[in-house]
Amino acid sequence: MTVGKERNGCLTAWLALMIAANSIVAGFYLFGSAHVALGLTGEPRWVGPLLAFVGILNVIFAIALLRWKRWGFFGCIATSVLAFVVNVGTGLGVGHSLLGLAGLAILFGVLQIGGENKGWTQLE
Repeated sequence: MTVGKERNGCLTAWLALMIAANSIVAGFYLFGSAHVALGLTGEPRWVGPLLAFVGILNVIFAIALLRWKRWGFFGCIATSVLAFVVNVGTGLGVGHSLLGLAGLAILFGVLQIGGENKGWTQLE
């Protein structure tokens, strides 16, 4: 953490949750591929590895945000849009696919709270 910058607790908790959840999801898609394949009826075989890659990227982007890098947020936007397109393309439906964007909305929200410790204005 850079000297003089303070992160509010909600942002810290959300980034920690992002790192943990995306690590689990990526591991599930990478190492539980047989079980995932059973749940993905008719989807191309590249969907699982792609979503694992998205999870890994999200971990990288969350760590970047912990290190006050604004590009981490824009990376999260890119992976969220990619996941949305993949979900719609595989037949999940627009409504359910939009739920995947909720995490991005929460991230944006926690970057905006905190008064003087507002995360967004501290990003480099």
